[in-house]
Amino acid sequence: MAVRRRYKSLAAAGIATAMTLTLASCSGGPGGSDDVTLKLVAADYGDNAANSSKHYWDGVVRAFEAKHPNIKVDVDVYSWEDVDKEVEKRVEAGNAPDMAQIGAYADYAAEGKLYSADDLLSISTQADFTPGLADAGEYHRVQYGLPFGASTRRLFYNKKLFAQAGIDNPPKTWSDIKQDAQLLKDAGVKTPFALPLGPEETQAETMIWMLSGGGGYTDSIGKYTIDSRQNVQTFKWVKDNLVTPGLTGGDPAKLNRQAGFDAFADGKVGMLNGHPTLMQQAKAKGVDYGTVALPGINGPAKSTMGVADWMMGFKQHGHRAEIGKFLDFVYDKDNVLKFSGDYGLLPVTVSASQGMLAEDKYKKLHSFLRQLPDAEFYPADKTSWPLVSKTVKAKMGGAVGSGGDPQQVLTDIENTANEADSATR
Repeated sequence: MAVRRRYKSLAAAGIATAMTLTLASCSGGPGGSDDVTLKLVAADYGDNAANSSKHYWDGVVRAFEAKHPNIKVDVDVYSWEDVDKEVEKRVEAGNAPDMAQIGAYADYAAEGKLYSADDLLSISTQADFTPGLADAGEYHRVQYGLPFGASTRRLFYNKKLFAQAGIDNPPKTWSDIKQDAQLLKDAGVKTPFALPLGPEETQAETMIWMLSGGGGYTDSIGKYTIDSRQNVQTFKWVKDNLVTPGLTGGDPAKLNRQAGFDAFADGKVGMLNGHPTLMQQAKAKGVDYGTVALPGINGPAKSTMGVADWMMGFKQHGHRAEIGKFLDFVYDKDNVLKFSGDYGLLPVTVSASQGMLAEDKYKKLHSFLRQLPDAEFYPADKTSWPLVSKTVKAKMGGAVGSGGDPQQVLTDIENTANEADSATR
């Protein structure tokens, strides 16, 4: 769950930032008159050369350099499979990029390698971040991770298959899910409810179910609660009511998220939890679908899962002022809205969110966007989280499979999490 943010006096922060900028300019350091070339390593949100994120960054850089001729920006775009490893490689080689737009920031923050948001951004830019996303970017109550792309989760359902099974309304509760899945199975649907607990993104599906059952990975102060009573009850229910009766179409431990998305887009899945990019995939295949808030035990879940990717600024080359100028430009309302609209993501700023809600062309994203302020995020502020996520990927599929024991698996993961958390303090 999101760590509660420590709010500071914006006026005090503004004075401190202004003083720092002035001193840097007077000393001939960052902010001086010399030409500077910034290096940015960014993730690719496209799925082919035609819609690669490189095109987005080319446009942003061109517009920025026209306003700031003494600051050049070189952007290297890598696939999501490679981008985190590329940044890690550069950092370990002693040549960190000035900026990185990747999946996690906490390790670099813990090592003292990053500028804080206060170091880099104007007060107006900081204040424009959606609060829950700003919270999720904190390490030890200081924001180092700047949210870049975001999404939330909703339950997708195939309207045609629902109609063929005689289902008039989408599910609102777990009981509805079980009943509807059985009706879909009786109507010949091979996968009534796709449950992707394979190694690709098990940590996401796991968190979705935790939240819908009133639990989560951590409590409000950031302590792991993986084997809580709520979480154990949730996965016992999933095992007994969906997997064992054969309503998931196979072994969840062998189903990856993308395979589940592909099957839904092919019209072979009745229901699954998904994020906004599934809408584009389903539309391309002509699937008539709907989305609803995640069903909970007795009604819609109180919160949904949110996911954010992160921008960060590295200290190594000392280009603090120039990085700040570029990032203030990147987080301009129009730039944030264009990026989000181009790639089916949710804006990370209040101004761009309001802009998206005001435009009918983004109507299908509105229900996802309205959930964002109250969404819960991975505990990305914890340096132990990568190991915990890896452990969840390896074990959670087996917890609900034949012979699986949710209590034992969740306790094993909890023990691993607590040991890792203690070791990184």
